[in-house]
Amino acid sequence: MSAEPAWSPTDEQARGSRLWRFMHSHGCTSYPDLCQKAAREPSWFWDALVKELGIVWSTPYREVMDTSAGIPFTQWFPGARLNAYDSAVVRYRRTDPDRLALIGETEGGATRRLTYAELEDAVERTAAGLHAIGVARGVAVGLYLPLVIENAVALLACTKLGAVAVPLFSGFGAEAIRQRLADADAKVLITADAAIRRGRTVPMLPVAAQAADGLPQLERLVVVNCAGVDAPRKDNREVPWDQIVRSDRDRVPTQAMASDEPLMLLYTSGTTGRPKGTVHGHAGLPIKSAQDWALGMDVRPGERVMWITDMGWVMGPLLVFGSMMLGGTAVFYDGAPDHPTPARVWEVAERQGVTHLGISPTLTRVLMASGDRAAPRKPIPGLRVLASTGEPWTPEAWTWLFEVVGRERVPIMNYSGGTECGGGLVSGNFLTPSRPGSFAGPIPGIDAAVFNEQGQAVTGEVGELVIRQPYLGMTLGFWKDRARYLDTYWSRWSDVWVHGDWAMIDAAGLWYILGRSDDTIKVAGKRVGPAEVEAAALDGTDVAEAAAVGVPDPLKGQSVVVFAVARPDADPGPIPSAVSRSVERSLGKPFKPAAVHVIPRLPKTRNGKILRRVIRNVFVGDPPGDLSSIDDMASLDAIRRLGGG
Repeated sequence: MSAEPAWSPTDEQARGSRLWRFMHSHGCTSYPDLCQKAAREPSWFWDALVKELGIVWSTPYREVMDTSAGIPFTQWFPGARLNAYDSAVVRYRRTDPDRLALIGETEGGATRRLTYAELEDAVERTAAGLHAIGVARGVAVGLYLPLVIENAVALLACTKLGAVAVPLFSGFGAEAIRQRLADADAKVLITADAAIRRGRTVPMLPVAAQAADGLPQLERLVVVNCAGVDAPRKDNREVPWDQIVRSDRDRVPTQAMASDEPLMLLYTSGTTGRPKGTVHGHAGLPIKSAQDWALGMDVRPGERVMWITDMGWVMGPLLVFGSMMLGGTAVFYDGAPDHPTPARVWEVAERQGVTHLGISPTLTRVLMASGDRAAPRKPIPGLRVLASTGEPWTPEAWTWLFEVVGRERVPIMNYSGGTECGGGLVSGNFLTPSRPGSFAGPIPGIDAAVFNEQGQAVTGEVGELVIRQPYLGMTLGFWKDRARYLDTYWSRWSDVWVHGDWAMIDAAGLWYILGRSDDTIKVAGKRVGPAEVEAAALDGTDVAEAAAVGVPDPLKGQSVVVFAVARPDADPGPIPSAVSRSVERSLGKPFKPAAVHVIPRLPKTRNGKILRRVIRNVFVGDPPGDLSSIDDMASLDAIRRLGGG
């Protein structure tokens, strides 16, 4: 690693940043000083933050935080009432109605723009229409849509009504959708006829309808016409979007919500069992996203933020709330970012006047492989920040983005947190120099550390990323599963959140995230639990049992590999293709296995637990780790041969 930073802020950049102004307005002389004060006095910090952000309250708070139910279940702003819609949309409609709130560009190049006044009108009409079909406070509504303007409008309409939005990845298969909507007890699903990807029509309504077949509690299927597919109505629960957004209904009231009333369920996959529904409230994720955008990426009113993402991943809701809570403009691109040319994403950014562009390491590696064809023809005018999240960088990809796209002028603000965090834990900022893949450190208010196996905070060595204080944005728990929430994050050390990432702090104080410390598979920044893949592998195939692991992939970060044991007397020959089809059908094309290997038996502990990490390590040639609990050492032989180890 070079001793010199690749990028350092100018004095003008540092002193002009929102972080600098916030820091000095509260008597802090440096970024570490602010972080330390926030850790010592969390109530002071979060009170100062919400005042800095101008959050709108219908009933003001008298207390910032109450930990009497335990640190994992901290109550924020008890007794207060608010609705995130007021802070994200209504206040800017009142003060600057003609400011752009939302821009959407399609793969075909069509662009739509909504001012804050136009967005408010769209949300009000949508909320009235949804209310007319039974959507009310506490009702769960699935959002299975491409990244189109209607997706944001639907999310904000649910917010206004006090309903619980359940955003879903637009590439999910029917079973993944059904499982999440069943868990949420969703009454309404908003979907699209189809999406357009790489010039082809990708049906969505048939997938949604298949999922709905297994959901008797689902009362309505609202269909947005995104691709112009003229499909006959097959389900009497279907309602056209145009019928929802009619302008002849009276407006409905905006609900005043307690901070811990659910705003949305964001599902994230774990290593075992069903997907986890992380619960986020009106005073959590929306405020956290605004904090991250303001103090980390320095988003200012009127600036335009574009992120290559999907509403089903946490970055989708963060893009909406993070931009609009600050009076900025969210820019949606609904299409393949490298189609019809590898430079498409830069062309969209230039055309839409993007100031902050979020792009993953995976996409960067894909574009880098296209060479000069993927490079911008000239510097992107007005671009101030390249942001990145989802997975660790390779130095080569980071350097390519910094030099070829940013022209060594635009900083890369690395950003890492998660669905369960409601935003980021560590980030870059405009006060701290950066090296390839580095983070400036914890976002103020996040009392983060790196723990060794003994639970001691360390620097200069790899350990577990942990959080030692509650923070605004932290999930309120798992939907209907308190015990699993505690076991997942709070069971290793008392009152310490263990995030599941390997991290390191170097001698200069820069942070690095080095990958998952659990078994969750992360394909191009999209997480899936091995249990979901394994369930799909067994569905309708001749597989008796299976283990799914994530292995290194030069483009995607990780890819899925499945190890399967055939049923007795089954022909193993057709199993790999059958498993691949089943996984793709259930979870979506992004999670289709890169390989399926049929082996005699799976390595397990003596009490029958599959040793996924051992399987992965042996297959890729890494040290297998502790094998003291394995019941049959010979079970590793076939895996070792397949991996060449």
